[in-house]
Amino acid sequence: MAFDGTVIKALLDGAVSKGAVHGIAALVVGPGGPLFQHAAGEARDDTLYRNASMTKAVATTAALQFVERGKLELDATVESIMPEFAALQVLDGFDGDTPRLRPPASKATVRQLMTHSGGLGYFFLNEKLMRYHEVTGEPNPLSGLKRSLMAPLVNDPGTAWEYGVNTDWLGLIVEQLSGQSLGSYLREHVYEPLGMRETTFKPSAEQRTRLLRVMQRQPDGSLAPSHIDLPPASEWDAGGHGSYGTIQDYGRFVQAWLNDGQGILDRTTVETALRNHLGQIQLPALLKSTMPALSNDVPALPVPQGWGLGFHLTLAHLPGMRSAGTGDWAGVFNTFYWIDRAKGVGGVLMTQLLPFFDTQVIETLIGFETAAYEQVGAAVPAT
Repeated sequence: MAFDGTVIKALLDGAVSKGAVHGIAALVVGPGGPLFQHAAGEARDDTLYRNASMTKAVATTAALQFVERGKLELDATVESIMPEFAALQVLDGFDGDTPRLRPPASKATVRQLMTHSGGLGYFFLNEKLMRYHEVTGEPNPLSGLKRSLMAPLVNDPGTAWEYGVNTDWLGLIVEQLSGQSLGSYLREHVYEPLGMRETTFKPSAEQRTRLLRVMQRQPDGSLAPSHIDLPPASEWDAGGHGSYGTIQDYGRFVQAWLNDGQGILDRTTVETALRNHLGQIQLPALLKSTMPALSNDVPALPVPQGWGLGFHLTLAHLPGMRSAGTGDWAGVFNTFYWIDRAKGVGGVLMTQLLPFFDTQVIETLIGFETAAYEQVGAAVPAT
């Protein structure tokens, strides 16, 4: 029985027609390639999207290639490769408007960068960092200025999970080890091997004409053009948020991970990366936004979770949905993916809408995933 995407198509078309989104696309992929794809509204088959934090998994894949080659140790300190990291201190608080800084109690490692436990944060999810930028005038990562990566730590490395610029530093490590820009390295070792021909940190003028515009959810639920966007130029290839590409390209990346890393990584590396590496550290119950225009508060799923090398992990089977051990993540413009190796299915959902974790997009995402698994079950008879 073939994969019937009727339900998913109706879901996406309905989301556009009721005004939930202006454009949206979905792709279901198996180890052998795409099973279904559909674009609705302003989204077309050749539309480009800001991958934002979906860049992180791809940049981490590059670093894992160096681990495989014996050129990078997971437990090496970051400063042993990037000496400038040693200058980062922990922001403990403020004396009036003066940041109170101290040396970290431990040294951040490469593994901690991959698991967001290196002590680094994001200004839009951390009140201390938000205030730091306000009182010092130092740029944040959305400025496109590389100096933004020198903002202080918010925790001692290895003590807490904190979403932040960890993968940007990981990208700088890849550049240091390869002698190439991150974009150039990825093109040679990830994009071209997988046929990701449209993915880039620097979209051409022609590609920008195919970039879905960013819309902003208004208080009355309607949509209006957003004033927030990635910088038109960046001083570094931001491994944490800077890539653009088509949904088909990201589907090729998901397919490679479903397919034991075929073309980019060894199977043992894939298996290792999709295991929980947080140890005793727990994920927070809520990511509290300090910038409501960019992100809503993000509550954690009420199921066991962890973090692998570059991926959020669901550690329990979700009935009718993903399996335990599924890797996933998202981008701030409400883009999402999951990689379920146990059931051999992955999904990508793309729109360009702020703030992140939009209720109507999340409802669409849940409907999409549920419909995808119903069809996978129908298309692949249980053995």
